[in-house]
Amino acid sequence: MSRRKKSENSGFNIWRSYSDMMCGVLLLFVLIMSVTLLQAQKSYADALKERDEKIALQEEYTAELLAKQAALDQKEDELELSNAQLADQDEQLSKQQMLLAEMDRELKAKEAQLEEQQKQLEAQAAALETAQIDLDEKTNLLNEQQRKIDNIIGVKAEVVESLQDEFAANNMDVNIDSKTGALTLQANVMFATGESTLTEEGEVTLYQVLPIYCKVLLQDEYRQYLAEITIDGYTDDVGDYAYNLRLSEERAYAVAEFLLSHEEEFLTETERNYLREFLVVNGHSMGGLVVEADGTINQDASRRVEIKFRLKDDEMISELSSILAQTGQAAAE
Repeated sequence: MSRRKKSENSGFNIWRSYSDMMCGVLLLFVLIMSVTLLQAQKSYADALKERDEKIALQEEYTAELLAKQAALDQKEDELELSNAQLADQDEQLSKQQMLLAEMDRELKAKEAQLEEQQKQLEAQAAALETAQIDLDEKTNLLNEQQRKIDNIIGVKAEVVESLQDEFAANNMDVNIDSKTGALTLQANVMFATGESTLTEEGEVTLYQVLPIYCKVLLQDEYRQYLAEITIDGYTDDVGDYAYNLRLSEERAYAVAEFLLSHEEEFLTETERNYLREFLVVNGHSMGGLVVEADGTINQDASRRVEIKFRLKDDEMISELSSILAQTGQAAAE
């Protein structure tokens, strides 16, 4: 019996030990599970925390990315605007370059034109210098001619004054032009109407005036300036021109013939030779009518014979006029 108890106690103890072992295993399992659960819970919390941190970080990154994207978009807009501005500037620059190229071509053309004008100016300056030299020469010649003319004019005044003095000294009242020195002989004294033969009164008049007139002109101090001694016949306007022309010539020749037929009585041989050199006879028909202030023709005064003299001033004046014309033309060029 004690053997049964011993056997029963032995079986109980085994079961008990098994139960204890199982309880220990269970407790260990529970402990492991608790630890695992705690660890899992901690891991879950950590994961949640990590997730929340990641979400927050992601949101932060997202916000930062959005901000950067917005900044990038703004930059892109600014870049597009800059590109548009650059394109517009490129277009304007292209236009300006084209304008500059055109201006450069125009400038070169103007430079070429300016160079051509400069050449023309230089040529004109050279021509002007030549013209100035020529002008100076002509001016000097003009001054010389003017001096000669002034001298001749002075001589002419002296001749007229000498003629007036000589006639006054001989108590002769004659009609001498104070400017030209022309001696006028009225035809109604010298000739009968329509005639060319000297009357006795005409011959007396000529015998009185011709010696004085010729002696004054042919004296040495005036002879060197003398160009012509002219005897000019004039008629009125009655009758035709041809008849009056012949009549005026015949009357002028009648006076000249009287002078030449009596020259030996008051002129030396030398003076006679000079007289033949200077004497000129002309008929003017009705070409020199004397017109009064009221426009009427003085028929008596128109019928006349004039004895004139011409000094060498006419030739000098003609030469002077030529020089003046050439000078004016050179100045105009």
